[in-house]
Amino acid sequence: MKKLFTFLVLLLLLIGGILFYLQDHLRLITGTAAKRMCSCVFVADRTAESVADQDNNFSIVSYADASVDHTKRIASATVLGMAKQTAVYREGLGCALVSDGYAQDRLSTNSGAALQASLATAATSIWPMGNQIVDSLLPAFDKAKLTAAMAAAFENPDLKTRAVVVLKDGQLIGEQYADGFDKDTPILGWSMTKSITSALVGILVKEGKIDINQPVDIPEWKEDERSKITMNNLLQMSSGLKWGEIYTTVSDVTKMLSLEGDMYQHAISVPAEAAPDTKFYYSSGTTNIVAGLIKKYFNQVEDYWAFPHTALLDKIGMHSAVIEPDASGTFVGSSYCFATPRDWAKFGQLYLNDGVWQGERILPEGWVDYTRTPANASAKGYGAFFWLNADEELKDVPTDMYACDGFQGQRVFILPSQNLVVVRMGLSEEGAFDFNSFLKNITEATI
Repeated sequence: MKKLFTFLVLLLLLIGGILFYLQDHLRLITGTAAKRMCSCVFVADRTAESVADQDNNFSIVSYADASVDHTKRIASATVLGMAKQTAVYREGLGCALVSDGYAQDRLSTNSGAALQASLATAATSIWPMGNQIVDSLLPAFDKAKLTAAMAAAFENPDLKTRAVVVLKDGQLIGEQYADGFDKDTPILGWSMTKSITSALVGILVKEGKIDINQPVDIPEWKEDERSKITMNNLLQMSSGLKWGEIYTTVSDVTKMLSLEGDMYQHAISVPAEAAPDTKFYYSSGTTNIVAGLIKKYFNQVEDYWAFPHTALLDKIGMHSAVIEPDASGTFVGSSYCFATPRDWAKFGQLYLNDGVWQGERILPEGWVDYTRTPANASAKGYGAFFWLNADEELKDVPTDMYACDGFQGQRVFILPSQNLVVVRMGLSEEGAFDFNSFLKNITEATI
């Protein structure tokens, strides 16, 4: 009997240890599933069934059981009834995980209602401020070649392309969508959101509020080597901060996105491992530090939430765009912006226009050139929250091309020498989609 009792105690300790070890892993799974379900249902207006079948049906996230409460406007997920995580929707602000001690009542479902621009206006306005296309304004291009080039992106069902949009000379000359998606479906840009965060910094530079070459104002960094980090270092992913951008396990980035209610505080807590401007390391935490620093320029959080819309998105007709804050109210500037593919294309067109939109300068003079200048430590592949082709990674694409780049193959390509903007959205595994051939075919059809 004593031996049996000892065995049972040891077995319980073993099970308890395994569950303790798996706790964060399970919460990563449920946090990812709940957040995706909430945003895709309430922001993108898709069915829970389509989200479960497509967006949450990958890797270990597929083991989560996610459900939606349309009355409360929340989505929750568990794994075998364990590690429950819940995301709540706020009108105009999208969804946030209720985690890390943040009570749901802090996230009022009406707090961002005034931010949601009228899509009816976009439906009746002429492109680019709206969605009405005037054929007489379209430039010359080979329609048959362009149609074939776009269709090729959808031929392999395993690559799960959802949308392709092509602009030439600022005009919409081609678009194609997968079943279940159309020109009015907002799609998550993932890390393309970083490029929007960069634009917001540029606007504050234009307003004289930020000097990118001065050390950033973070009191927690004042007494150590991090005190030398500038906004320029952060934008160029060369801060020297120690960070783990690994999505297959519990790492800095997965903990931040799925376990932390205040992502800014999590990101600034990491130590330095190198001097600023000496090491390039891609970090979503870096971008959320920038999003938190932007917040400091506003006395009221409502003004901060309105800032991207009043200063950028509404000015260029991105009426569908929703940038989602975390539970603390800080934008997840690294990852969480939804917009229609047409509206993502408009963002690219702003950069192609050197930061000017219909005669109004949105970004400061020189900001676009700064954005696409290779960071010292990046081996020509990265600028200021934009990826570059100066390293000729895409060998058949002009080297002046630069891009917003997001997880699972979200892209906004800007090609100044071709006067083109090309958007591709989908759910592809890293490296699976042939962007070189895709862009080569598009450019050949639009010469």
